[in-house]
Amino acid sequence: MPTLDDILPSQPINQLSPAAQAELERIVQASLGDVFPAAALTVVKNGDVLLNAAWGWVDPNEQLHPVKTDTQFDLASVTKLFTATAFLSLMEEKGLTLDTPLVEVVPEFGASGLREMDGGQDPHSKVKLPTPEAVRGKLVNPALVTFRHMLTHTSGLAPWRDVFNAAGPAPLPPDQLDPIPREERWQNGLRAICQYPFVGEPGDGIIRYSDLGLMLLGEAAARLFAESSVGAQRAAPHVDLAQTIQSRVLSPLMLKSTTFNPVRDGLDRHSIAPTENDLTWRKRRVWGEVHDENACGVGGVAGHAGLFAKAHDVAALGQAWLENDPALKISPQLMEDAKREHANHDGTRRGLGWILKAAVDSSAGDFFSMSSYGHTGFTGTSLWVDPEKKLVVACLTNRVYPGRSHEGIHAFRRAIHTLIANL
Repeated sequence: MPTLDDILPSQPINQLSPAAQAELERIVQASLGDVFPAAALTVVKNGDVLLNAAWGWVDPNEQLHPVKTDTQFDLASVTKLFTATAFLSLMEEKGLTLDTPLVEVVPEFGASGLREMDGGQDPHSKVKLPTPEAVRGKLVNPALVTFRHMLTHTSGLAPWRDVFNAAGPAPLPPDQLDPIPREERWQNGLRAICQYPFVGEPGDGIIRYSDLGLMLLGEAAARLFAESSVGAQRAAPHVDLAQTIQSRVLSPLMLKSTTFNPVRDGLDRHSIAPTENDLTWRKRRVWGEVHDENACGVGGVAGHAGLFAKAHDVAALGQAWLENDPALKISPQLMEDAKREHANHDGTRRGLGWILKAAVDSSAGDFFSMSSYGHTGFTGTSLWVDPEKKLVVACLTNRVYPGRSHEGIHAFRRAIHTLIANL
């Protein structure tokens, strides 16, 4: 059978049995056109590609452009895996540890001094939530936040804030030159992140899945990449996170088409799956620009969201972690450590950047082993790796096309992974 290195992202592969093919088609067709209009799936087992396939339409109304295996999807939070990978390689190279405070690399984060606590902000309604009585009046020292806290989402940072409003007005469509430079947008957003109240105490053991933490981790990775040696000025002029991820992850794995801001990078829109029709902020169909408002607001490049990729390339990242690929320049010891449990709260288990399979109702289905690790993205994307089965599954959809509250993606993911785990 072909390996990931043997095939091109545009090359369809189907090595499934007739029965498995029929069941896969049944599962996909039950969701296609309802849960999502476009999907792509790459399955690798024992290093061999069993499946590299795609379904649906880039333009579901006109149906002029069928989805192909090299169609680009907005990865949403699957971007976090690329950010964490880049950071971990740089952390070791620069002699830092998981328990190094963030302020050693991003000193502005601690410049506010002690910060108040509040109830955070709802990511859907954008409404500020009431401050719980238990935290009212409490102060948090931001200098206590470590890289371990950010990688495990135990930093006490709010899950979400409207950074995009602090970054500037809505950007122009991606085929037009935005009058506000991306660096200016990011610096505006970073200043806001470095001043927001906390919602918990760093290291309190509570997992609060935080986009803000990964935005800060991306900034730390970019600054570490900019250093010429340990001890260099870490508040030096900003080096782009996109360049950092390109150098530390995409180039070593030869992922030539994975990119931020695909239309601005020269890609044809019809090679990209569109997402939601944003009626409130951008007032346009989101197509070729990141769906996530905060990532879009800071210029399309952020540690928590913004990458676009083919299913093949997402699977390649999973395979690299499965094999502890030395191309990533992360020691095998740290790679194994990243895939073990570092935090556990209310049934949610976290490694370093990775979600670990939950015992109940996991998006990886019922038959992936409990040693499995992965990540999901709000747009309908996911990557799951089962080291016991030597199995990697990258499943990309644009389930937010009908609207972000549209249901059905969790059931679809479970059905797909349950089928594949039994191949």
